[in-house]
Amino acid sequence: MFVVHSGELLVSKLGHSGGSIRMASLEPGDFFGEMTLIEMQNRSASVVAQSPTVLYELSARSLYTYCKADIHAYVLVMQNISRELCRRLRRADNRIAELLVHQAKQ
Repeated sequence: MFVVHSGELLVSKLGHSGGSIRMASLEPGDFFGEMTLIEMQNRSASVVAQSPTVLYELSARSLYTYCKADIHAYVLVMQNISRELCRRLRRADNRIAELLVHQAKQ
């Protein structure tokens, strides 16, 4: 997982037609790669720096060490990751609903 300290990044995903679909922009305080920490699957999107960027890395190994050293801090980190995943899921749900409404009108 990476936390953005400075810079701007673009999150994109490859569409069925082979084109790149812009999913989100990231700025200082945002993070990405958290899904890999939780489910140990390949990344679901690509992230590219749009300006000079400084990132902090949290590896699965470091997170596990953190869990062993301070369970309360570990729980706090995991709760914050979970909250952000919920926010992203809500935004995705809203986007899907808007697209379906738009599609129904056509």
